[in-house]
Formats: sequence, C-alpha cells, structure tokens
Amino acid sequence: MVAGRRSFEGVLPVAELPRLAAALADDHGEVAYRLDFERGQLAGPQLHVRLRAGLTLECQRSLNTFVFLAEVDTRLGLLADEQDADALPGDCEPLLLEGGRLSPRRVIEDELILVLPLVPMKPGSETLQGEWNAPGDEPPEAERDEAVTHPFADLRNLLQAREKQR
Repeated sequence: MVAGRRSFEGVLPVAELPRLAAALADDHGEVAYRLDFERGQLAGPQLHVRLRAGLTLECQRSLNTFVFLAEVDTRLGLLADEQDADALPGDCEPLLLEGGRLSPRRVIEDELILVLPLVPMKPGSETLQGEWNAPGDEPPEAERDEAVTHPFADLRNLLQAREKQR
C-alpha cells in the first residue's frame, strides 16, 4: 500500500464501530474518512488519517444529547516493532502493526475514540444559572426578604415538651 501510495476514502456507519458506539448516546450517523498510505520524511511507511463525524454525546451538565463534531487529521508511523518508534518524526504517532497487517476500521475507530471529550458538555451549557454564595456571605436582597422556614421546628417543640414532662 505504501509503495503504491494507495488512498482510500468513503463513509462508514457509526453503528459498525462497536467500541465507539458504546461511548456515545446513540449510534446514528456516519464517519467520512480518507486514508493515504505514504512514505514519511525518513522514508518510513506512514498512514495519513483524515476523519470527520458528527457523534451524539450526552452532556454531563444538562443530560441533554448533542452532536459533537469530531475531526481528525493525523499521521501514523507504521511500525513492525515497538523499538522503531524512536525513529519517527515529531508530528507522527506510532501505530504498531499486528502481524504486519493493518485494520483500517480499527484505526478509524481508535482515532475517533481518542478525540472524544473526557467529560462531554453541550456548547452553551457552561454558564450556570443563578448566583452562588460562599458560606457566611450575605444572601442576595431577594433571599433576605423571603420567610425562612425551619422544617424541624415542630420536632424541636415536641422534644422540649417531652423534656418538661420528665
């Protein structure tokens, strides 16, 4: 593939990537991919991976689903042995070939899993509603005028009455 400078491009359903689908809110959608096999700066075999997908995630702040636009543009150095990783240029990530073979579907799935946010948050959900007070701070004006309820006031009265009876 590298010697022939082969390229592959197409569309892959997200549902066909089970490890990725397990991390998503749903498995609808498609991944557009382009894989270019090429020789690197030091004549080593490389794979240029470009991916684009709209992945449905669940916001951890609002628990609403949203579409996360995942884009990947990376170069992977194709290695037969882990020791060869030191020879890769700085802009190239190592990819160890299993038995000299490469699974494009696995590479696509791995790269998309790597770009998923650790804590998904829907854009715009960052702003918290209302104001928060630190302990001991004066409450805002609106809260000062409200009647304060004490849910255990009746219990306190009962306990005091019981103590008087003893």
